Amino acid sequence: MGCGSPRWPRPAWRGEPADRPAPESRRTEGRHHGADPRPRRELSGPPPGSRGIDDILAAARARLRRLDPEQAHLACRGGALLVDIRPAGQRAAHGTVPGALTVERNVLEWRFDPRCAARLPQAVGYDVPVVVLCQEGYTSSLAAAALQDIGLGRATDVVGGFAAWRIAGLPTLGPTPPPRPSSTAPPVTAGRALR
Repeated sequence: MGCGSPRWPRPAWRGEPADRPAPESRRTEGRHHGADPRPRRELSGPPPGSRGIDDILAAARARLRRLDPEQAHLACRGGALLVDIRPAGQRAAHGTVPGALTVERNVLEWRFDPRCAARLPQAVGYDVPVVVLCQEGYTSSLAAAALQDIGLGRATDVVGGFAAWRIAGLPTLGPTPPPRPSSTAPPVTAGRALR
């Protein structure tokens, strides 16, 4: 039968009518699909020794010599590796930087650790200058700090990420904007031109 619990028929409701569970359509009304229907519990305090993401991000950034987009562009022209860690969906929606290496975040350390068999050919040593790029400059800070943790002391990131790179007018590719209708072409409806 496979993994998980067996599929037993649901028992008929035997309680008071007012206690009957609401039908599925009413139970999810006003909620996001997939939301937990149970009431929210108050969160307990964080575990001892844990840190919030704001603290983790601040600690990561304190270790980096972050570059603004123009500085990052100059560094790459001088031999630094620009590494785009954004997921494919973000790259498709927002565009890319010509010449950037695409290494998604979930495999970054394996691709740049010189000790790892899964490393990229560019990961030839610990002194390789790596400039990490994400969409807005948050994930890239954490990623650059992780690269420093494996010994790449020259790893850093771009302040403001790809969004700031594009705003600065630096080279980008795509996304291709949707075609604009021509004022001389006949309108198209359901694949057929109206005449």
